[in-house]
This record gives sequence, structure tokens and C-alpha cells, in this order.
Amino acid sequence: MSSTPRSESPDNSFEVLVSQSVGTEPLGSLADLLPVLARDLADIDWRLQRILGARYATLTEAASYACSTGGKRVRPLLIAAYFRALGASSVEKIHALAGAFQLIHTASLVHDDVIDHAEARRGRPSMPRAYGLPLAIVTGDYLFVRAFELAAEYPPSIILRCGEACADLVEGEVIQEEGRFDLSTGKDHYFRVVERKTGAIVAAGLASATEIAGADPEVVEAAATYGRSVGIAFQIRDDLLDIFGDPDLMGKPLYSDFREGNPTLPSLETYARLDGRRQTEFERLFQLRRKHARHLLRLHELAEEAGAEAIVAEQARWWADKAVRSLSVLPPGPYRTLLERLARGQAERRY
Repeated sequence: MSSTPRSESPDNSFEVLVSQSVGTEPLGSLADLLPVLARDLADIDWRLQRILGARYATLTEAASYACSTGGKRVRPLLIAAYFRALGASSVEKIHALAGAFQLIHTASLVHDDVIDHAEARRGRPSMPRAYGLPLAIVTGDYLFVRAFELAAEYPPSIILRCGEACADLVEGEVIQEEGRFDLSTGKDHYFRVVERKTGAIVAAGLASATEIAGADPEVVEAAATYGRSVGIAFQIRDDLLDIFGDPDLMGKPLYSDFREGNPTLPSLETYARLDGRRQTEFERLFQLRRKHARHLLRLHELAEEAGAEAIVAEQARWWADKAVRSLSVLPPGPYRTLLERLARGQAERRY
């Protein structure tokens, strides 16, 4: 019997998460799954919170703050939904696994905010802003350590996959750093970054959950393909929203990639489609190490003139469709349908 404490009703914030993650179409019969998944996510969150305590109270507080601002819990949602799509009646076996991958993701966001000098995340001060640079760095390290403590409950193959996902994160950051302010890096460089920084961790989490469920190797590989494709669709959409999104919905200011010189897909598509004079202007502004508001707004205008929003949105949908195709290994049913909606929702979201 599970020792997880139960409340009378699931946390409504998790139901909101599921609703926001499946796109704009009405949920219909899938709405019946929301209370189940909301409970799953509440249990995973409880398992995660149990491991955040440190001997030093300030570190505990900082870790809890990082987790409250560090992501929308889409990864645990995908893991729980995929596990149930395989026929599981309970997700208790993967509570620690989902918590581990959420902590890895959160730790990477903390370190990203340090590297990018971010001021805000999800409408609240970033970790470096709230706690200072030194504590933000060690808190990210602490979350990685706690993630592997959770992963240690599983066989060596799962721990190894977690380690490989972390190595991919680091490699992705190094590759991204090497390409800053350089629009000549091209789309291959961009996708090498995105696959490692975003796709790999989702792929590893879903492949691990599928292995724990006892699925055949081809199903484990399909789960990894789904996770990688959803992760890439998510990141492409995130990069698009950084230019064309609503900062109030996103909880952070726009144009961070312009400011930091990250050659994301919207910038690369803009650069490739502008005529000679405007292309030169875009490149000159993009390469400025210190950009003022007028520079950022002009970069936005040039991206609009190039039609980058529609072009990049279509590429996000392509990756979502690839994720959906990979689900053919699963038996038909409401959770498979939900996973299809979740994949497409990542390519359509506005937050």
C-alpha cells in the first residue's frame, strides 16, 4: 500500500496544467482523465518535495523556490500519461523517476538563468535575482544530486540513462555557447542544441518509464522518439514565443534570445529570408553585445517582415506530428489520444 498522503480532491492547478497542455480543442471525453492525472501529478510532486530538505535551511528554501518557478511539470505529466497508456493502473512505480527528471530539468533552468543573466521566470524573480549568484549555482547542483538520489531506486540502466541525459544537457549548453551571436551556424547547429538541451531529457524520462513497465525494446525506442520529438516541438515553440508571445501569459519578458545572441530557429529563418540590405541590418543588430529596446523592436519587425512566425510554427507542428506517429506502438485508447493531444498542444501553446 502506498504511504503517499491523500487529500479529498486533486490539486486544481494540475488540472489547469493538463487543460493548457492539450491545445485549444475541447477535451470532450478526455476530461474524464484529468482527475486521475491530477492525482498522479500531486503524488509525484509530494515524492519530489520529500527529498528537497537540506541541513541548511536556506538551501531547502532555495530548492523549494526553484521548483516552484522551474517549469510547468509537463515532463511528469507526459511520463504519467505514457505509463498509463501502457496499461498501468497506478503510477506509484514511477513517482521517484518522474521526480528525478523534473529535478534535472529544474536544475538546468537554474543554471540557464545564471548563464543568461535572467531577471524573471514564470512571473517571479529568477533564482540568481532572488538568492544571488553563488546560492543559485549551488542550488542547481543540489537539485542534480537529489535527482540522482531518486534515480538510485531503479536498475543501473535507468541511472545510466539519467546520466546520459545530464551529459547531453551539458553538451547542449557548450554547443549553444560556441554559437552565440553567430547566425552562420545554421539550423543543424540549432537542432544539435535543442535535441540535447530539451529533447534528450524528455526522451530519457519516457524511455525509462517504458522500461520500468516491462515493455519490449521497440516500444522503449518509440517512447524515446515521442519524448525527443515533443521536446523539440516544445523548444521551437518556446523560441517562437520569445519573439511573438505575450509576456503576461509567459511570465517573463520577450527577446531574451535576441539579447543573449542565441541563434534560434526564428532568427535563423528570418536571416535566411531577408533581402541583402535587411539581412545585413538584422545580422548587425543581432551581433550587438548590448542591445537597447529600439534594437530589439527592430529585430522583431524584421522577423515579422520575413514571415518567420508562420514558418517556424509549421516546423513545430512537423515535430509534433512525428511524435504522434511514434504512438502507433501503443494500444488505442484514451491515454494514447491524450498523448496525441499533448504533443500537438506543445506546438500550439501560447504560454
